[in-house]
Amino acid sequence: FFWLSLNVWLFGKTFLLYNQGLQYYYLHQMLGLGLCISRASASVLNLNCCLVLLPMCRVLLAFLRGSQKVASKKTRRLLDKSKTFHVTCGVTICIFSVLHVAAHLVNALNFSENYSEEFVTLNAANYRGEVIMALLVPGLTGVIMVLVLFLMCTASTYAIRVSNYDIFWYTHNLFFVFYMLLMLHVSGGVLKYQTNLEEHPPGCFNPNKTLQQNLTVPKAFEELFPDYTTEPFPEDLPVPEPFVQNSFMRVCSEEPKFQSHFPETWLWISGPLCLYCVERLYRYVRSNKPVTITSVISHPSNVLEVRMMKDDFEARPGQYVILHCPRVSALESHPFTLTMCPTDTKATFGVHLKVVGDWTERFRDLLLLHSNQDTEILPIFQQRRYPKLYVDGPFGSPFEESLNYEVSLCVAGGIGVTPFASVLNTLLDGWKCYKLRRLYFIWVCRDIESFRWFADLLCMLHNKLWQENRPDYINIQLYLSQTDGIQKIIGEKYQALNSRLLIGRPRWKLLFDDIAKCNRRKTIGVFCCGPNKISKILHKLSNSSNSYGTRFEYNKESFS
Repeated sequence: FFWLSLNVWLFGKTFLLYNQGLQYYYLHQMLGLGLCISRASASVLNLNCCLVLLPMCRVLLAFLRGSQKVASKKTRRLLDKSKTFHVTCGVTICIFSVLHVAAHLVNALNFSENYSEEFVTLNAANYRGEVIMALLVPGLTGVIMVLVLFLMCTASTYAIRVSNYDIFWYTHNLFFVFYMLLMLHVSGGVLKYQTNLEEHPPGCFNPNKTLQQNLTVPKAFEELFPDYTTEPFPEDLPVPEPFVQNSFMRVCSEEPKFQSHFPETWLWISGPLCLYCVERLYRYVRSNKPVTITSVISHPSNVLEVRMMKDDFEARPGQYVILHCPRVSALESHPFTLTMCPTDTKATFGVHLKVVGDWTERFRDLLLLHSNQDTEILPIFQQRRYPKLYVDGPFGSPFEESLNYEVSLCVAGGIGVTPFASVLNTLLDGWKCYKLRRLYFIWVCRDIESFRWFADLLCMLHNKLWQENRPDYINIQLYLSQTDGIQKIIGEKYQALNSRLLIGRPRWKLLFDDIAKCNRRKTIGVFCCGPNKISKILHKLSNSSNSYGTRFEYNKESFS
């Protein structure tokens, strides 16, 4: 709502400036509302083109999120909405671009039809009736920018991102072309404003020019000057009193002078664009050295685990990295949540990736080609020859906050468990140093085999907490949403999980009421990574009130 109000206020303010500003009087007379709408939409576009890049500065966001001094918990919760803010700016750019183009089409028609013989420098056309849009730099760059924006907008839809992520990735990188064209777009200097308002107030009376150009001499003026000729008006002759005293007519001392606008767009976008470019350069240098792959593990349901090592790599639970394998794609890279973070005792970190697309399929084939699919981690000198893999990151995510609540509710759907795996691994190493004192872990899967991805981890954490006399620290609930009958996770060591395996879907309302009842007057962090349907339900329940004084704070991450 705030962002909508800001854009509406900026649009209205600029509209009134060009509609009522004296410096735009003659230009407004020529172009009408097309001038006001085109300039007002341009101001909104400048603001959104400036800010749309900031949510993509991932290093900056990770720094702000991880800094306790710079960002409070409320500020970090705002940073969690960076992707939503980016999408909002993008949609705003698309909407006001349509408005901007339509207004300039009207301006082009008015420039052609309302060609001014009196103020020649104000014209964009060379003669009345000239088609000007295709002949000017703003017109050509504008057409190309519209095409680029159309490709970026259509390729950003959910259907295309899910079906073919490559199209989204490559078209979105056309943003650099868009910004370069935007710099050129404002350099045409088509719209001009008047610079000498004091010497020539808009609508003033110019005796010399007016009397020379009129075919018929006003009768009142003829009576005062019976000897009037077409010679220039004498400078030393006093101006007739009726013209001076008329409240609707002011005398101008010179012709109006017009000047093109100083291009301001680069002032808006140069800062964020330079910041983004510097960050991309920093990320390239940081990720220029390939990692050492220590093991590759094939899990059920087309899930692959990759464990690796990298010098001076540090990460926090809940963060993610971007993987780039040149043998799979020279330009394409994808984000994956860390399921294992390096600690003081081990330098290994890892990710779990589900094979669902072309990139992951090719990546799996390259890795398993050099692996016999066992789960051992070989010493460095005995390593198999895996393809080169580059890691960019880590970057922040909302799940970093899960350890900063006294009570947290973590809900995962399928492979959405990966952000919470790193949290569970961290708690396995030691939980007493964190603020978290109770964790509700809900995992919903369609396939019984999916629970085996992290069954060992859950059992080890369960046994550790029992040994430390804190069995209530974590509440594990596993839901099998699709099954033909009662099933169990195969293996004697998984007995602790079998007793927590439920058939069907969670009854979210009862679950929230039970958690609120057991944690009266506390603030509970709700974290969700899974399908949008589950996310919407949790979001709605988190915002609803309860009779126990418990407050739920919702955090979300989605696959899309």
